[in-house]
Amino acid sequence: MPTLLAPPPPPITAAPPRRSLPSAQPLQLELPAVSFFGRTLTEYAQFFALDLPALKRRDVLDVAAGPSSFVAEACARGIDAVAVDPLYGESPEALAGQVHLDYERMLVQMRAKPALFRMKAFASFDAAEADRRLAAQRFLADYGTHWLHGRYVGGSLPRLPFFDDSFDLVLCAHLLFVYAGRFDFEWHVAACRELARVSAGEVRIHPLCGADGRPYPKLAALRRELRAGGIESEVVRVDYEFFVGSGTMLVLRKEAA
Repeated sequence: MPTLLAPPPPPITAAPPRRSLPSAQPLQLELPAVSFFGRTLTEYAQFFALDLPALKRRDVLDVAAGPSSFVAEACARGIDAVAVDPLYGESPEALAGQVHLDYERMLVQMRAKPALFRMKAFASFDAAEADRRLAAQRFLADYGTHWLHGRYVGGSLPRLPFFDDSFDLVLCAHLLFVYAGRFDFEWHVAACRELARVSAGEVRIHPLCGADGRPYPKLAALRRELRAGGIESEVVRVDYEFFVGSGTMLVLRKEAA
């Protein structure tokens, strides 16, 4: 069998510069600032596992409420609900403008990143959008009438403008862990302590995941820190998931004196 000669080596040329491949970025929502984005009482009842009839004539606080219609709808049901948000105190027209900007930005992302969502709470993105826009409409109508009456209070974590034990139930949705990249661990501890301070009963925080749908990585450390300060905590599964990873809430209770 004849031996094949090796082909002549190719001419030597300068090698092109090597390009480093970009590192894969996790799929997540882009949240450069806390969005003024809201939800309805029906959605609150799902992700907070609320027994609405049992809350009648009870004092309930919605923290970082944004343009949610929970308080407007809850008050119509005989629940003594109050909302607090940093933007309250602005005119209804200014808040309507903020709703327009933040809703457009958020809804575009929802449709562009469908892998971050689960169609369990809504049949489609269109249905979810219609529900969130309805929440904003109800909020704006109620805010224009009742913010002067103390139903909508300006304020933000980790310092709320309320006395100790002011509310039977305190709710906080889509802030602490969704925006974990904007707030450090010490802020989370202080915020949870403040939520517990103004509650005479339970605090419910939802969801426990970040903007990428992954669990808050310091949750165990946070719970240990709260426990050392006399605040018990429990992770509770809820019958709800829209954003991936949003099927749980954190429940806080102060230890009995």
